[in-house]
Amino acid sequence: MRTPVVVVAHRQTAGRGRSGASWDTAPRAVAVSVAFKPITASTPLSLVAGVAARRVLGDRVSLKWPNDVLLSEDKVAGILLEGHGDLVVAGLGINLFWPHPPPGLGALCVEDPGAETGPELAEAWAANLLDLIQKPQWPREEYLAACSSLGADLVWEPSGRGRAVDVAGDGSLVVLTDEGEVRLSSGAVRHVRRQPE
Repeated sequence: MRTPVVVVAHRQTAGRGRSGASWDTAPRAVAVSVAFKPITASTPLSLVAGVAARRVLGDRVSLKWPNDVLLSEDKVAGILLEGHGDLVVAGLGINLFWPHPPPGLGALCVEDPGAETGPELAEAWAANLLDLIQKPQWPREEYLAACSSLGADLVWEPSGRGRAVDVAGDGSLVVLTDEGEVRLSSGAVRHVRRQPE
């Protein structure tokens, strides 16, 4: 296969998120997947994909480590990465308009932006992502400035609890717990969320 390959769709019949979780699609949404050969295995691609999403969607959205895009506290977009041989497929699903979303979910727009907006955003995200992965350093400072997880008290499965204090150079989330500092890898933990007050 010649890479990169970009596929854009208005609808999904079986959208899914990380670790097989379901992805609920808004009435007006877009999904985009980009297949490419990574230049280096050390780049935290899900975080880079988040930076690319924020560049396209605007600074009113924030990034929840490791793969969610939030507007206020509601998830409006999600990122999924999968490996297939020497290829990586990066996916982004964006909920564009949703009159009555379920709790915790939302949409980017308060009015239906029409059918053209989704493909425009999808193509812009793919272009930004493919540009960023060519850089010798991933945009860590830009990610830190956009990361809503920092400073938050978090819980994660199976039994973790602590305060997020940094994102390391390898993309792991640095968390201060009662037992000391730990680093969370996106592949090793599930359901990182804010601790209930």
